[in-house]
Amino acid sequence: MININSCLQEIFGAAIQAAYPDLENPPLVVTPSQQPKFGDYQCNSAMGITQILLKTKEQKVSPREIAEKISKNIPANECIEKIEIAGPGFINIHLRKDFVSKQLSSLLMNGVQPPAVGKRKKVVVDFSSPNIAKEMHVGHLRSTIIGESMCRLFEFAGYDVLRLNHLGDWGTQFGMLIAHLQDKFPDYLTVSPPIGDLQAFYKESKRRFDTEEEFKKRAYQCVVLLQSKNPDFIKAWELICDVSRKEFQKIYNCLDITLIERGESFYHEMMKDIVKEFEDKGFVQVDDGRKIVFVPGFPVPLTIMKSDGGYTYDTSDLAALKHRLCEEKADILIYVVDSGQSVHLQTVFAAGQMIGWYDPKVTRVAHAAFGVVLGEDKKKFKTRSGDTVRLIDLLEEGLKRAMDKLRDKERDKVLTAEELKAAQTSVAFGCIKYADLSHNRLNDYVFSFDKMLDDRGNTAAYLLYAFTRIRAIARLANIDEQMLRKAAREEVLILDHEKEWKLGKCILRFPEILQKILDDLLLHTLCDYLYELATTFTEFYDNCYCVEKDRQSGQIVKVNMWRLLLCEATATVMAKGFDILGIKPVQRM
Repeated sequence: MININSCLQEIFGAAIQAAYPDLENPPLVVTPSQQPKFGDYQCNSAMGITQILLKTKEQKVSPREIAEKISKNIPANECIEKIEIAGPGFINIHLRKDFVSKQLSSLLMNGVQPPAVGKRKKVVVDFSSPNIAKEMHVGHLRSTIIGESMCRLFEFAGYDVLRLNHLGDWGTQFGMLIAHLQDKFPDYLTVSPPIGDLQAFYKESKRRFDTEEEFKKRAYQCVVLLQSKNPDFIKAWELICDVSRKEFQKIYNCLDITLIERGESFYHEMMKDIVKEFEDKGFVQVDDGRKIVFVPGFPVPLTIMKSDGGYTYDTSDLAALKHRLCEEKADILIYVVDSGQSVHLQTVFAAGQMIGWYDPKVTRVAHAAFGVVLGEDKKKFKTRSGDTVRLIDLLEEGLKRAMDKLRDKERDKVLTAEELKAAQTSVAFGCIKYADLSHNRLNDYVFSFDKMLDDRGNTAAYLLYAFTRIRAIARLANIDEQMLRKAAREEVLILDHEKEWKLGKCILRFPEILQKILDDLLLHTLCDYLYELATTFTEFYDNCYCVEKDRQSGQIVKVNMWRLLLCEATATVMAKGFDILGIKPVQRM
């Protein structure tokens, strides 16, 4: 698919260059028009150029005069029908109908193809990252959903994506867990211990660590033995990690998440080299036995070695950063981690720059931060008893509520048992994901099953229903896929009705929406677009007959094929949008 906005920027960039060859980096502003009377797109560069001419050359030229000069220099192109200058110097751009029609035909014949990205770059995304021996809770939900969706977008755009789960699988807490394991299941080396509830096991070991002095001493000895790679202690550690892994995987399966595990333990061997590298370059200061690194511009130093010789999160995060940059050779590195870690991550990134691991002009290292999940009382989302909400409970509640909703609408009477089950999981997990992704990730958001399962407004429930209805239009007119494909090759898409024209342009904005998200990593823009596409489609469908029927007999009299092709193009783009968001639509609902 062609990114029309990028095409127009190229055209206007060339026109501005021809009109004002002496200007360095003149402002280039092309946006879709908000109202049809102002054309389809607008170029608003004239105002900015006026300011530059005044500042740099002390020339006073009106924006309107500049707009006229730009318009006269527009190169020959296939997309612009006409240009009008409005108001103080806005350039209104009208697209050619045959150009839009041709782009839609190409979309129908070739599917939704991403715009070209040039050299295939490598992207590493760090997301989800729960802690071993603790259950995944609602706080992990956002990182998991946002990270998965970002990976899908970069994969679709042709990047080589490495999806990393930076598990908390190493550290002092394993001392108390192993000591407790030895007491509770002394034959753990030969008989696999039946740890059913790892959360309870963790709480018991923590209580003993806090209250029993003897146990605490043993826990510390266990850490030392684990870190020195004693085989019995490695076996105990692996057992505990495996129990956790199985629990995490249940959630990843539900939400259709793909990750490669690379926890803190993976970087353990690299940490002494990290400390040495910072020492060799003269960045280390010793403070009360600790080795610390001050990074210019950040008040709190990184502690890379504790006074007892142990490493910290700072050390493992630096090791992970270096490995991803220098071994994995990432061109883009994205950390999907909550906003609370912002200062810490910015300090780690700045330390990586300071020591020369990367140049931010060449490599993009970004913290895709997100806010917290709130309950309907606008406080941190908790259970009635004040505990953190377990993620598995939340997903099961979603399934129950989705089924109730489908039964309320009497869908159980028209769908087979298999179709009903597919609709249930599609709605439940689709709604949970969409509720998260449709909010600006930088803000906190209120978790409400009632709102997310509402089939009115900007929700997954509404979009999934809309999608199923669009897909059904051709089916009910007895037009199969083969007939649609033939029509796509032979029919010209007529866009004479204003609602056809509006829908055609909306469909073709998809690549520019994706490009914006690749730049700013804000996925709610895609949700807003899909909602706009669905509502624009409804306007079109209410005003333009796709299938004309006899009023008395209900027999089909006429099928307006070009309109069915517009339905198909809408559904194709929606399906790809859903795929990027990790939502699975169903044929019948």
